[in-house]
Amino acid sequence: MVRQKIQIKKIDNLTARQVTFSKRRRGLFKKAQELSTLCDADIGLIVFSATGKLFEYSSSSMMQLIDKHKVHSDRDMDSPDQLQSFNLQSEKKNYGILSREFAEKNRELRQLNGEELQGLGLEELMKLEKIVEGGISRVMKIKGEKFMREISSLKKKEAQLQEENSQLKKQSEARLNEVEGHNAIEGGHSADSITTNHSLVNGHLDYIDSVTSLKLGLPIPY
Repeated sequence: MVRQKIQIKKIDNLTARQVTFSKRRRGLFKKAQELSTLCDADIGLIVFSATGKLFEYSSSSMMQLIDKHKVHSDRDMDSPDQLQSFNLQSEKKNYGILSREFAEKNRELRQLNGEELQGLGLEELMKLEKIVEGGISRVMKIKGEKFMREISSLKKKEAQLQEENSQLKKQSEARLNEVEGHNAIEGGHSADSITTNHSLVNGHLDYIDSVTSLKLGLPIPY
């Protein structure tokens, strides 16, 4: 049976892409190890996944290989034109990587919003569902914590207002008692004054009656 040739292009299915990356990365590292062993070559491989995870292989010290590469690169960059061309190529490469990462993240964001789900398999949909549920759980947790803090703050304000009302009530009662006591004292003085004046008036009237009786020759009652 003839094995079908795989077309080299970006794999749209996220799960299939991750599986392919894992298999081919292991195969690449195995081939590098075989080449280093068979040919006594210094080999260093650095691989970053689509999510930014680092994978590396080196037949010796990775730092020594990087230093060796830097020395050879500096020798090749003696010409300013060569250096400028190299920098331009690096910028184009970085721009391409960033553009692909941006497109990938944008697509994942649309999928989280419920868009572009037709091409996803059951496993990918279940994984996406877990991510969404986890996000909702975190939102609900933070919302609940903020809600409880608001309730606690309102209870503290309520207790403070009740305490202030109690103090105002006590002050009002004390002031009222003070006013009533003062009025009672003033009322007692007024009553005594009226009684005294009334007695003086009655005594004066009796004296007048006595004098009048003497002048008229009326018998004084005993």
